[in-house]
Amino acid sequence: MSQLFGEVAGAYHEARPGYPAEIVAAIRAYHGGTPELLAEVGAGSGLATATLLGLGAPTTCVEPDRRMAGVLAERFPQVDVVTAAFEEWIPPAGGVSVLACAMAWHWLDPATRNRRAHDALRPGGTLAVFGHRYDYVDPEQRAALRAAFESADPQRQTDRPDGWFHDDIAGSGLFTDVRAPFFRRDVPLDTAAYLRLVSTFSPQLRRPPALRERVLAAVGAAIDGFGGTVVLDLRTTLVLARRPG
Repeated sequence: MSQLFGEVAGAYHEARPGYPAEIVAAIRAYHGGTPELLAEVGAGSGLATATLLGLGAPTTCVEPDRRMAGVLAERFPQVDVVTAAFEEWIPPAGGVSVLACAMAWHWLDPATRNRRAHDALRPGGTLAVFGHRYDYVDPEQRAALRAAFESADPQRQTDRPDGWFHDDIAGSGLFTDVRAPFFRRDVPLDTAAYLRLVSTFSPQLRRPPALRERVLAAVGAAIDGFGGTVVLDLRTTLVLARRPG
């Protein structure tokens, strides 16, 4: 499943919203300066990489899908791209200063991800895991869009609870000083932009082609019904944790 997004490798970078610049300042302040070496796992097409490069650290990106890795390498030639699953990647001797993961923590093996992250870090190193929670500013838009999705595909999609990866990391007992700042912003999207975004989500990619088209038609009609613009309430949670020294 970690290679599901290769199908939309070219569109992913343009369709998905990026990450707030405040993430860089938060990681730097928590870490205590510019990291000596940063690794990003599950880097995809480099959406988070673009933000993480603001830390000014030499960066290695680990991505299991060769199609996504190809897009990433083309966009960021200054980054060392390793095409491998996190579970297969061998960290550099001595570990990395910061290990980052954006919107991919749930794709990593839940039985081993915290231990592997711990072991990939230097003593005192920083784990930075972050991701978006998509919601809608207008409750009427939320209700209309949920109804549109369910009218085309009655199979209910369940979201993970807010803060689940904070609880996962803190609950492992492997890290100290676990914090979870968050950032929110309004993101207006027209019908076409929202449909491009939906087309990059894993539930949509799992659907057969005919069902995908029905979902997009129903959702597009709903947005057109309230003027052709939907405003996302986008919340980005950053979980910071430290490997004990």
